[in-house]
Amino acid sequence: MSYEWFVALRYLKAKRKQIFVSVITLISIAGIFLGVAALIVVLAVMNGFEKDLRDKILGLNAHVILLEYGRPIKNYREIKADIDKMSGIVASTPFIHTQVLIRHRRSVTGAILRGIDPENAFKVISLGKFREGSPVFLQRDYRPSFMKQSKKNDLPGILIGKELAKHLGVSLFDTLTVISPFGETTPMGIIPRMKDFTIVGIFETGFYEYDSSLACLSLKDAQTFLNLGDAVTGIEIKIEDIYKADSVAREIEKKMGFPYWTRHWMEMNKNLFAALRMEKKVMFIILSLIVLVAAFNIVTTLIMIVMEKNRDIAILKSMGSTSKSIMKIFVFQGLIIGLIGTSLGCITGLAVAYNISSISRYLEHLLGIKFLPGDVYYLTELPSRVNPSDVIIVASISLLISLVSTIYPALKAAKLDPVEALRNE
Repeated sequence: MSYEWFVALRYLKAKRKQIFVSVITLISIAGIFLGVAALIVVLAVMNGFEKDLRDKILGLNAHVILLEYGRPIKNYREIKADIDKMSGIVASTPFIHTQVLIRHRRSVTGAILRGIDPENAFKVISLGKFREGSPVFLQRDYRPSFMKQSKKNDLPGILIGKELAKHLGVSLFDTLTVISPFGETTPMGIIPRMKDFTIVGIFETGFYEYDSSLACLSLKDAQTFLNLGDAVTGIEIKIEDIYKADSVAREIEKKMGFPYWTRHWMEMNKNLFAALRMEKKVMFIILSLIVLVAAFNIVTTLIMIVMEKNRDIAILKSMGSTSKSIMKIFVFQGLIIGLIGTSLGCITGLAVAYNISSISRYLEHLLGIKFLPGDVYYLTELPSRVNPSDVIIVASISLLISLVSTIYPALKAAKLDPVEALRNE
């Protein structure tokens, strides 16, 4: 160990007359510790939000959607076969999308109705966890034996979200009525199309917006109910690399030609993910101010030490220490404070980030409050995802701020005239 490191460590150990300096040193360490820990936890939570949102959105929606201008797609089987042959395509499935009203007794609510192909839809999308029932029950042949003996088995099946079921007050195998505003024209005017369905599955995506407004039919039942014949709204496509959705969408458009056009997940959710990235940058800047405030404490600590150690500095210079060595002593002292604070902050921040769900559940139970109520936020649980590069950046910035904060006090110490310092003793 060089004598500069030895002296720097000794100066951090306060004597009785220097307790105040030691307290300021501890405050500096605590400030850096809190700033680094807060940055790591907040960035991990925001990364978790972004990943959770992306996974849920891409679970319920395809990476790329193919549509036809102004009308449903009729020759969707041939188009699907052509798309499946393209490179980079994992799977594709036809779908129907419309808005309807759903009624059960006196409860009525609006919903998004999707027609899905039970055979291959779940190769492209996911409805999360099924709390009750199963999507295979959309097909009458696969329903439980007691259902086959009931009159409800004659009704087409429907899958609904958990929150939608709660709102309507229904459970598995209950009957509800779906009302389409696109009705039939009669001498009495336009009459909305209405049909009864049996609930054969209740799913939970973890995404409140979908759980409270999404209902799914089999593709055939949706075509019959909406009087579409053998047509669909479009084709959903899953690709190998989600970040190449833009280029894959252009290739599909080029292959299919007019009047077909595509939309991809980045385009459909552009504003949401742009807002998340902007919020992450702003939070990084705001929380970095905590470390910056701690850096001012380091400056204060070192200046006070320089003032108290004038005699020691003068003696060291008289014994042959150079101005560079004196600078090193105080730079090392500031770095030690930064290293201790950064290390403790990283350890605590990572510990909290990896256990944020358990901690949030414990605090919710202890305080009797819900941090993420499902009817307000997109997610119902606090997610976390630690990105190693974020931790490295936070630690590096913290150490850099600590280093920069030592420059002024170290220069003042290096410029000290030993003759003037000893004359006052």
